[in-house]
Amino acid sequence: MLQKIRRFARPHLARACATIARFKRDEAGSYLVVTALLLPALIGVVGLGTEGGLWYMRHNKMQSAADSAAISAATEYYLQRKPETLAVQARAVTATYGFTHGAQGVVVTVNRPPTSGPYATDAKAVEVSVREPQTRLLSVLFDRGPLTITARAVAVGIGGKGCVISLDPSASGATTVQGTAAVELTGCSLYDNSGSASALTVGGSGTLKAESVSLVGSVANTSGITTTDGIATGQPAASDPYADASFGSFTGCDKTNFVAKTPVTINPGVYCDGISVNAGATLTLNPGIYYLDQGSLSVNGGATLTGVGVTLVFTSSNGHNYASASINGGANVNLVAPTTGPTAGIVIFGDRSMTVDTSFKLNGGSTELFGGAIYVPKGAVSFAGGAASTNGCLQLVANKITFVGNANFSINCEGYGTRPIASALAKLTE
Repeated sequence: MLQKIRRFARPHLARACATIARFKRDEAGSYLVVTALLLPALIGVVGLGTEGGLWYMRHNKMQSAADSAAISAATEYYLQRKPETLAVQARAVTATYGFTHGAQGVVVTVNRPPTSGPYATDAKAVEVSVREPQTRLLSVLFDRGPLTITARAVAVGIGGKGCVISLDPSASGATTVQGTAAVELTGCSLYDNSGSASALTVGGSGTLKAESVSLVGSVANTSGITTTDGIATGQPAASDPYADASFGSFTGCDKTNFVAKTPVTINPGVYCDGISVNAGATLTLNPGIYYLDQGSLSVNGGATLTGVGVTLVFTSSNGHNYASASINGGANVNLVAPTTGPTAGIVIFGDRSMTVDTSFKLNGGSTELFGGAIYVPKGAVSFAGGAASTNGCLQLVANKITFVGNANFSINCEGYGTRPIASALAKLTE
């Protein structure tokens, strides 16, 4: 076999050697002339290819900057509703990619709504375009005209600033509006993480008004729901905004089965077997963290509970009989969360280890006011309350939520220490 290969290769190798020898003996110089004539073109082509590759890489980076800036600006609009901040937000994002507006000829333009395309009339859509002039190198041999790279992106808001979120991933009626309850979320949105086809249930003559409603699953009947920005189903689950918050540790009992029968002021500490406020009594809480170790917070009709800079923690020192809450109709409640510290922004904090769907009945009605977040990630909250106001701050985060009477939420939370409730608020469309 080897001999056959040698016999086949020998004449071809001989011819190749002869060709190389003739090229070495050739003194005509035609190869040099042709090469000299073609060399500028060859250099130009190589230069153009190199520059084209650099321009392509620059455009890819610019497109990434435009995409990120559009999403960020659309999200900013949904969170703040301040059109004047959109350009600042978008340009701050593009600058992190190396495209600083006004530097080296870079121009970053922001439009809401976009100036063209299918979303040109959508007020929730934000368009970002980035332009940057390029300096020609070897390509100047072919074209001396200016060259500008551009990138454009459009993002559309798909959510809103949240004030209510139910965390149960599968329950039917994870958020429920019962009977004749009228729920009004002023300037904020409802999120429901259940993937059920009836994740949100509005029954009877109940009504729900919100900026928007975002559901992982769906809602069976939308007739009682009114929104500014629509109902979005099949959405990503919203994250728990307080998932990493901690209420610290506690030991012992400062008070056991404490009952307020007359006007009284108490200090932060550990209250074993609950706190009760009788009708006609006023209980004032000094600033700090109050640990309810088992038992219940019970506030009767006609009773008053008040405090600023306080967090009520519902827990259990032995892992059983976790504390719960019952605030009855006609109770006067006015509690405001601390703005600093480990429980900043949280006025009611339910232990994450408590039994799923531990009951929290917060049904004080229009005289029940909370400033901050009611955060009971494993609790089942029955809620009715809140005065109709656009200047308050009330968030409700629970495993399940049932509105049993009129409820009013607003999300003017600047200065309250709360965290935003939201999922992905914008998506790229162009």
